[in-house]
Amino acid sequence: MSTPRTILYTGKGGVGKTSVAAATAVRCAEEGQRTLILSTDPAHSLSDSLQTELGAQPTEVGRNLQAAEIDAQHELTRHWKGVQDWFGEMLMQRGLDRISAEELTVPPGVDELFSLLRLQEHHASGEWDVIVLDCAPTGETMRLLSFPEAARWWLEKIVPLERAILATAAPFARTVLDIPLPTGAVFQDLQRLSANLIAMDAILRDTAHSTIRLVMAPDRMVIGEAMRTFTYLNLYGYLTDAVVVNKVFPRGVGEYFAAWREHQQEQLGLVRSAFEPVPVLEVPYFDREVIGAEMLARVGEELFGAAAAGRSGASAILHDTITQTIESDESGATLRLTIPFARKQEIGLKQVGLELIVTAGTRRRTIMLPPTLAAYQPTTATYADGVLEVSFSRGE
Repeated sequence: MSTPRTILYTGKGGVGKTSVAAATAVRCAEEGQRTLILSTDPAHSLSDSLQTELGAQPTEVGRNLQAAEIDAQHELTRHWKGVQDWFGEMLMQRGLDRISAEELTVPPGVDELFSLLRLQEHHASGEWDVIVLDCAPTGETMRLLSFPEAARWWLEKIVPLERAILATAAPFARTVLDIPLPTGAVFQDLQRLSANLIAMDAILRDTAHSTIRLVMAPDRMVIGEAMRTFTYLNLYGYLTDAVVVNKVFPRGVGEYFAAWREHQQEQLGLVRSAFEPVPVLEVPYFDREVIGAEMLARVGEELFGAAAAGRSGASAILHDTITQTIESDESGATLRLTIPFARKQEIGLKQVGLELIVTAGTRRRTIMLPPTLAAYQPTTATYADGVLEVSFSRGE
């Protein structure tokens, strides 16, 4: 059984992420690949984009193409019922009504996390050549992608300890404490969830088959968020193989939109410098709404007709290297950045807040540093074999 190609799309709300994801899936299906597109975005606009009513189970929407909108509440019940029952009972014993107790047993974002876990099941089914995920907006997606590390630590360190403590203290606790203790079902839920998260993490970190694509509009505020997301993806070890700039005014838009087009072209320059050497794909602002097979096919042609020429289609991995990494310890942090074909004497550095501006000759790259480095300043830099290393230490 071959490993399916997995493409995860995310971006700030309102930038056209769902349309781009759907267009990619349509294009993959047209190229003869058995394709599934899943929506884990609570807004669930995939049905509107494909002009087909969708449910939690895959529905055929075209030749080689099926789609589904994951039911977060159903997934929550599947994965969290044991924990929910135990915690809800404890809260009701403390005087909360049933509805309030049930609401409080669901941490923010957990329902979306369970939706994302469906990827693992479809990935293992062997039915698909390509799986496209239309994910939640970037903030929620980044929170979800950070869960597996915590789950791994909890599974390895805490579960054995909690079981030992409860086995010893349960008789005493039942007598002295007026609260229900966690049951075996609670531990089973938590262990199963942790194991599934770790398995899902392995799928997304398999850079030979899985990549993330960022969708943005050519607006400075949107680009800034995409830059921060790109930094976090690199920190977590996820491969971004393309960024998509949507709703770009084409030439000949007329005098009314001429100033907007000029502004967008300036922002496109920032995108290219910030994400280099990751490919930047552009989608024009169309003269009609992007819904239905015809318009999605037009978007797919704009994205992959020329951009993927000579590669192998919409599912090709358009870039195969994580271009920047940041490692930290007690003494400071080190940024490693790939800058091929530069000369050492041409390289310059400047930090403005959390933006690190790297110049190499006429090229300029803007890197958004994570907030954890807000109190740090660059101290030394070395360049060798096409890699720039910048060392940071905490400012006095």
